[in-house]
Amino acid sequence: MAGYTPTGSNQWLALRQVLITTANKVGALRPWPTLPVHFAVMPSISRSGGAVPRVCSGPCVHTWWETIISERDRNIVKLITMFAVMAAGLLNAQTSSTDKQQWSALRFLEGTWEARTQGGAAKANAVGTYSFRKELGGHILARHSSADGCRGPADFDCDHGDLLYIYQDGVGQPLKAIYFDNEGHVIHYSVSAPTPTSAVFISDPGTPGPRFRLLYELKEGNMLGKFQMQMPGKSEWASYLEWSGPKR
Repeated sequence: MAGYTPTGSNQWLALRQVLITTANKVGALRPWPTLPVHFAVMPSISRSGGAVPRVCSGPCVHTWWETIISERDRNIVKLITMFAVMAAGLLNAQTSSTDKQQWSALRFLEGTWEARTQGGAAKANAVGTYSFRKELGGHILARHSSADGCRGPADFDCDHGDLLYIYQDGVGQPLKAIYFDNEGHVIHYSVSAPTPTSAVFISDPGTPGPRFRLLYELKEGNMLGKFQMQMPGKSEWASYLEWSGPKR
């Protein structure tokens, strides 16, 4: 579920690198020597629970849990453990900070906004409202819309209804969005906030057919919106619908 996935693999790879670097510096990860058979007597556990000697059938290599380590090595293990705890805490703090920054960048969208269409290839005149609000304990930012009046060409659906949900796949992951409407369309978006008062939703380039882009910009108290399309093989974006309005 979104918001409950463990820290990403890249962060744990970074933690692993910290541990390896630290251990190499203090000499804790040196290989254990290969010992002759008469020195390779290692403890094992009998069925009765007692320790009995176990002898290798030939030369063997001691592993760290089969070797009585010195006081110096125990101190080194403690040092590595301390570094592991510190590194994990630092990674978690950085992840939490990144997540908060991503959601904070979209805070300007929250609230209820008036919308009046003013251009685009749809050639529709519509008036309505839409709202962005946090849902599901703050893990989702949802957009709901309603129309108060509409007039457009015969092929324009004045009874159009849609939902947009902004979410994270997991902790430390970038924001994404998914769109549904009453015509059966589903669009997956990547989400970014290039400025403190703008947001860009752009569909996956690998999806067959046209790409879609949804733009929001808060300017002088009005929220400006554009829904655009990029046809296959083209570089330019064309607006299908544009709207603007103040906050209620």
